[in-house]
Amino acid sequence: MAHSITLGVHTDRASRYAELVPQVRSLLEGETDGIAAMANLAAAVHGAFDWHWTGFYRAIGDELVLGPFQGPVACARIALGKGVCGTAWKEERTMVVPDVDLFPGHIACSALSRSEIVVPVRGKSGRVVAVMDIDSVVADDFGPIDAKALEELCAMLSPLFE
Repeated sequence: MAHSITLGVHTDRASRYAELVPQVRSLLEGETDGIAAMANLAAAVHGAFDWHWTGFYRAIGDELVLGPFQGPVACARIALGKGVCGTAWKEERTMVVPDVDLFPGHIACSALSRSEIVVPVRGKSGRVVAVMDIDSVVADDFGPIDAKALEELCAMLSPLFE
């Protein structure tokens, strides 16, 4: 069954998320493949906000491996504790970075990125199985509204992973 993500004209980010969350819930309903769900979630979020890069890195062994994404080519592998993604994975927490140039050890996959948010994705066991990474060309583009909504969206993936 085909789904489409359509958002009304809103300048308020919270309103966009309020529309996006139930639409993504419907989009993912019945999906049993985690990679397919990640792909559609990345596309839905990217389409709703048109950020520079929106996607996932999957936790495999001691590194994050590039997963489904929207945007320009990206780093394929990130070590545990390295960059914003590796740090969010290691610390098992959402990280909001207002200025990536000020983040020690930032991995610059794109020189255009100015700010970043990374949200852990937990499996059914509670273990971090992936991270959702979003980069913006605008400095200080992410805040508590984004963190809360993206955590809610990423939680929809939990039943699909051990």
